[in-house]
Amino acid sequence: MKGSSLKWFVLATVIVGTFLGRLDQTIVGLALPKMIDDFGISVSSAGWIATAYIIANAVFVPIWGKLGDTIGRKKVYVFGFAIFIVGSILAALSWNLSSMLVFRVIQAIASSADYPTAMAILAVTFTDLKSRAQALGIWSSSFAAASVFGPLIGGPLIDNLGWRSIFWVNLPIGLIGIAMALAFINESVSEKKTFNFDWWGAAALGGALAALVMVLDKGLDWGWLSSGSIVSYAAIIACSLAFYFIETRHPEPIVDFKFFKNSVFNNTLANNFVIFVGLMGSIFLIPIFAQTFLGLDATESGYLFIPMAFCLVIAAPIGARFVGRIEPRYVLIGSTLLAGLSLFFFTWLDPRSTAWDIIWPLGIMAFSMGLGMPQRTSIIANVVPQQEIGVASSILALVRNIAGAFGIAVFSTMLQDSTYSKIVAISQNSAINSLAPADMAKAVQLMSLKAQISAYGDVFFAAAVVVAVGSIGAWWIKIRRDQAHQTAEVFVE
Repeated sequence: MKGSSLKWFVLATVIVGTFLGRLDQTIVGLALPKMIDDFGISVSSAGWIATAYIIANAVFVPIWGKLGDTIGRKKVYVFGFAIFIVGSILAALSWNLSSMLVFRVIQAIASSADYPTAMAILAVTFTDLKSRAQALGIWSSSFAAASVFGPLIGGPLIDNLGWRSIFWVNLPIGLIGIAMALAFINESVSEKKTFNFDWWGAAALGGALAALVMVLDKGLDWGWLSSGSIVSYAAIIACSLAFYFIETRHPEPIVDFKFFKNSVFNNTLANNFVIFVGLMGSIFLIPIFAQTFLGLDATESGYLFIPMAFCLVIAAPIGARFVGRIEPRYVLIGSTLLAGLSLFFFTWLDPRSTAWDIIWPLGIMAFSMGLGMPQRTSIIANVVPQQEIGVASSILALVRNIAGAFGIAVFSTMLQDSTYSKIVAISQNSAINSLAPADMAKAVQLMSLKAQISAYGDVFFAAAVVVAVGSIGAWWIKIRRDQAHQTAEVFVE
């Protein structure tokens, strides 16, 4: 096969890997209500199924990137694929929440090998800037495609074959991906080898993130000033200080702190963090609300997200066209405010709501995300040296994953806390004018329902405020016009 033809098969190969990883995340979100019932867990506890995946993925992205540069990207890519299949099989066999968390972490560690190695493989395969831009654009569309096909594939699987089937479906797709990688991808390594891998830095970062999410998720149950919470706070501080100490002295750090001397870089990361805290933390609750209070099944609740994916696909090219034409801060301020407004519309949800009441705010949310994504990536590309764009982009992805985990933990805990407090308030201000057991049970059920609905409204309102406030920081993101260099081909976030 000629080289010009082979490179497009390479693109198809990495698309399969990216599609599979994103598909798994999309489908698991739909299956959470079924897992809650099967494992007998709370919504807050179920949040760990998503949070553990995000944390493990965030920590291991830079690790796999460094290893791929050193020992070979094809080796790392195929190894990650193989471990992902094993993790999927184990997840399908999980028997309780603890086992599910362990197997989801295995999946996440394996899945995190895809992002850095896929981009590097495409970069060395498509040497022409124009064809590289085209390849990156097609590759990035696989994220949206997985968001569309996730509900179409996952919903019927969950409703007809149970939630375990969503993990079994990874087996045939994964085997196809491995076969394609072995057949089409050529081995490559970085010209700048890694001789002193930053294992201690990776361990310190993982410890800080794990302790942070632990206290956010369990703090309500433990008590925010309990011994368990205090130990977590101490671990966060100790691991964070250790991480900073290691990274500022290591010759090849996972996170180079010199980037944080740039105010534009910092403000862009802050905007990215706030956006994903609000969006990931609230979107996590939508399928649960739809299946719990609107009576939708997994298939129907999955369909709610399909228009969202199309809005994202439509908005991303529009946002890309704004790059270099409109000051990035104006686009980010507008798109962030629009995202906050979309979350505010969810505060009106109640059991009388229809599917359309969820679809159109999700569409607005996706459109705002699509407008902002190219801007953030192009800003990062503009304010760091050209040869270090990859490292800086990894930091952007790391912050996004941390923000998602933080948002899910915060808002699921807030939902639980708000529900408890509202049940107490409602019961204290209610009178049941009957002693019949049936009437008493019905009254308690109605009070619980009212408390839960009101709590969801509080969470969505808080998310809207957080995101809207995040637009303020975008005002200080100022890029000089002479800094716009070669960003057309770099807009995969």
